[in-house]
Amino acid sequence: MPNPSTAETSVRAFVPPTAADLRVAIVSDAAPERNGVGAYYRDLADHLRAAGVRVDLVAPRCRAGSWYGGLTLPLPGDPTQKIVLPSPWLVSRRLDRLRPDVVIVPTPGPFGMLGMHLAERSGAALIVGFHTDFEALTTLFQDWGIGARIANGYLRACHRLLFRKSDLVLANSTEMMAIARSIGARHVSLMATPIPRRFLDRPPAPARARVERVLFAGRLAPEKNLGAIVEASQRLPEIDFLIVGEGPLRSWVEEQCRRLPNLSHSGWVRRSRVMALIDEMDALLLPSTVESFGTVALEAMARARPVLVSSACGILSWDLLNRGLFPIHEGEHLADALARLRDLDPAIRERKARLGREAAQEINRRNLHHWLAILSGDYADAVDAER
Repeated sequence: MPNPSTAETSVRAFVPPTAADLRVAIVSDAAPERNGVGAYYRDLADHLRAAGVRVDLVAPRCRAGSWYGGLTLPLPGDPTQKIVLPSPWLVSRRLDRLRPDVVIVPTPGPFGMLGMHLAERSGAALIVGFHTDFEALTTLFQDWGIGARIANGYLRACHRLLFRKSDLVLANSTEMMAIARSIGARHVSLMATPIPRRFLDRPPAPARARVERVLFAGRLAPEKNLGAIVEASQRLPEIDFLIVGEGPLRSWVEEQCRRLPNLSHSGWVRRSRVMALIDEMDALLLPSTVESFGTVALEAMARARPVLVSSACGILSWDLLNRGLFPIHEGEHLADALARLRDLDPAIRERKARLGREAAQEINRRNLHHWLAILSGDYADAVDAER
């Protein structure tokens, strides 16, 4: 299996053409504020614009619980999310105005499939971002029954079509690259994850010597292994646990919070608030059973906070980032891993957290360079590096 460090270094010597000459459309089903995929492309768009690229991010929006961008349908298994059917005319008009050289499609939903069609119609290059192993996710929703098999079949068929028509598929871990190839992707490369500029530009708040407050931030869904957090709060009553997020398990999480005095839930928060929350905490937890990367872990690293992640998190497959993370060992409970982190010499925790921030800064720099190279048409080197 290819090593992520190979892809990271392969693009470093490439000097892309003037970024101001590039026009890029990102057509995504993920609302920028609602999940990791939405956050990824909003952050990427910000970094590309800062480099001089003309970017149009075409996606649904969610504000104060209301969805915009087209006709909305409920997402099976998660009433907090929506499937939005875009207006083909409006999306087509936006892309006609931009005349993109490249269309990026990161999702296999209605927006993504429309973006694929419009890229083909206009002759633009098509780059597909592969972020989520939907087959692994839907197996966690046992109550879907036959619905899970239907959803799997639809998503696999859409990905197969996207991959066949794409010039390049980008995945955020070596495991996801292998899954993309198994579905039919011919040209696959590795991408890192961007970080909001403010996470890097502002000095992190000084860390405290003791681990007394820890944070989980993400969707309240089965794959996040929230039961491990609840059990850890039971076993470690001296530590305060904060869960931030929205999702189908919200009522269950709130029930656990009512019976555990050191466990609390703040609901969904705007992404602009996430950095301040991380700075207020002593560590971040990500014990997921399915996690293709783990964007919030990288954001906590950028703020020089210790990060505990499970072996299922794709972020561990990046050699550059691995050295700044605290892995939960195979078969180890989150409570034991957190106690191990708590009992470390504070100087060791601080040194590793500092390494994490340096790694996050470097991976962000390399990722922007990598994207600029790919958007400028340098596909061959990126793919050859993965062979």
